[in-house]
Amino acid sequence: MRKQIRVSHPIYNLLPTEIEGFDSLADLALDMHWSWNHATDEVWRQLDPELWEITHNPWVVLQTVSRDRIERVLADPVFRKNVDALVEASRQAAEAPAWFQPNYSQGSLTCAAYFSMEFMLSEALPIYSGGLGNVAGDQLKAASDLGVPVVGVGLLYQQGYFRQVIDKNGAQQALFPYNDPGQLPITPLRQPNGEWLRLEIALPGYSVWLRAWQVQVGRVKLFLLDSNDAANFPAHRGITSELYGGAPELRLKQELLLGIGGWRLLRALGIQPEVCHLNEGHAAFAVLERAHSFMEKTSQPFEVALAVTRAGNLFTTHTAVAAGFDRFVPALIEQYLGGYAEKNLGIALHDLLALGRQNPNDASEPFNMTYLAVRGSGAVNAVSRLHAQVSRHLFLPLFPRWPEDEIPIGYVTNGVHVPTWDSAPADDLWTGSCGKDRWLGTTETLEQDIRRASDAKLWKFRVDASRSLVEYARERLSRDLSAAGAAPEEAEAAKHLFDPNALTLGFARRFATYKRPNLLLHDPARLRRLLTNPDRPVQLIIAGKAHPADQAGQSLIQEWINFIRQPETRAHVIFLSDYDMLLTERLVQGVDVWINTPRRPWEACGTSGMKVLVNGGINLSELDGWWAEAYTPAVGWALGDGKEHGDDPAWDAVEADALYDLLEREVIPEFYSRDENGIPTDWVARMRESMAGLASTRSNLRI
Repeated sequence: MRKQIRVSHPIYNLLPTEIEGFDSLADLALDMHWSWNHATDEVWRQLDPELWEITHNPWVVLQTVSRDRIERVLADPVFRKNVDALVEASRQAAEAPAWFQPNYSQGSLTCAAYFSMEFMLSEALPIYSGGLGNVAGDQLKAASDLGVPVVGVGLLYQQGYFRQVIDKNGAQQALFPYNDPGQLPITPLRQPNGEWLRLEIALPGYSVWLRAWQVQVGRVKLFLLDSNDAANFPAHRGITSELYGGAPELRLKQELLLGIGGWRLLRALGIQPEVCHLNEGHAAFAVLERAHSFMEKTSQPFEVALAVTRAGNLFTTHTAVAAGFDRFVPALIEQYLGGYAEKNLGIALHDLLALGRQNPNDASEPFNMTYLAVRGSGAVNAVSRLHAQVSRHLFLPLFPRWPEDEIPIGYVTNGVHVPTWDSAPADDLWTGSCGKDRWLGTTETLEQDIRRASDAKLWKFRVDASRSLVEYARERLSRDLSAAGAAPEEAEAAKHLFDPNALTLGFARRFATYKRPNLLLHDPARLRRLLTNPDRPVQLIIAGKAHPADQAGQSLIQEWINFIRQPETRAHVIFLSDYDMLLTERLVQGVDVWINTPRRPWEACGTSGMKVLVNGGINLSELDGWWAEAYTPAVGWALGDGKEHGDDPAWDAVEADALYDLLEREVIPEFYSRDENGIPTDWVARMRESMAGLASTRSNLRI
């Protein structure tokens, strides 16, 4: 039985809780279903349109507007009726059976716990960095839509991932604004007597107290832990200060809190999941704490407990290179887990270290979190077909004498939660063609249904999407320039850049060398000619962050900024700073072509290109990750020969030339070849094939 834990709103004293109807607004604001079901958008827009457009955070809007404003809008019978209807619809949706219930009513799964270092749910909850959090957030949303019994477990960061500014010199500057919990759409978890649910985690010589929070994600709950508790020493309050920041010791402490603290939180809540899903190796310590719980319950030794519980552990690996695995020197493991191993698990430190080593007897070998996850899980999956091959090779040392192709690592190619990433016009188009419930179950008829959309309808849809993106990009660039200290006339000029009718290319991702974000810049003169052709103009939107410690990645950003600031290219290329979820949404909804240029096979999956599908965008990508299994000539364009070439500069040059050739000979001519009605019929045909053949397969949730 789950324990009765009360969730309390973190309501400041001045909030008008006595106004009739305010509680309904609070309930709507604190259920992040609004982040993909936009029925409540108009409610927040009516309260404060400017603040809503800037923050897209209903809870901030509700706390910021005046008491008089709230009272006035709630006194409007039409507004109040709409709010009441939204609350009732939310209640009915939460209680109604979804796809999972009738299809798996006799199944044994009552709960799966999904552990992840980051979750990308909305820009209103900035506790994410990139692809890993993207997958985690989309999984929770899909689970909510489909009624799959999942709970999420993560950390609440005081600063989250860094925010990016490009300064006057074109260099990236990292900012770390504070995440005020009172202004995030989260609620403290409290005991029935009102006491805040807190966990004590023993670390060497001291204890760390963790506060527990809840995020409502439709039908699903996400539980978050943070160490910013007044009972902790200042240094320990900062353990959960920053995502992917700090030295290895801080990272180890974060992963201890996530894995061990996260499993203890589930126990405190009375939640007993049959499945523990580890989203990357960061959460692998949950394997140990789950075994420890079994030991306490059954008095069995650790070896038996691990053998029994590992059957219910699932590990998803996202890493395509061994250097991406989290490793900790043995001394750190001894310092932080030596006592835990002996007292809680009843095993020697050597036996614990062996779980994270290739050679158990090599005293100098670091402890590998991914090895622990593999050894502690009954099933391991990669995130694309190609990534499964890469992963089998990476984990070959753990399976001596096994044929490589028989190493037990399968794959489930990532998908995206389509309602999060489709635009309102895209939603209308798909609803008209495929019905309102098209993403809420199986997708057998979607392909044939969307094929019925006419050329004229599809092309108007794309023209409107391009216009919307250009308007957004102009405003955002103007704001970026002002924030960076640009002259007022430069910021004003940005509001007039770009042509809504020109071909728009998009490239947005983390700036890391293996992603080759500067492959398009290999021949600057050729790229400049391509962009500035007066008869067939092309415009390019670039976005992305480089980790603050990645100097090479930051240099790649500066190369683009220097190219963009040249007079001949200023009107054709823009860099939008602070790549976040809101910017991602607008880009994938509006670009004509999404470009992706990683070195094969280092892109494990690469879901960014999946997001353009539902919006009519087309992919031009390296044959890596998901594109290696999804590509056909009818749905987009492919770069590369489907083989691995490492980081050979000569091959980079070959592929750069191939990329220019594709754009010059195929992409651009096809976009500008129009019929008597001004419609690029070949382009629209490719759009239709991409939407029908690929978009209808990217929304499935597989547990």
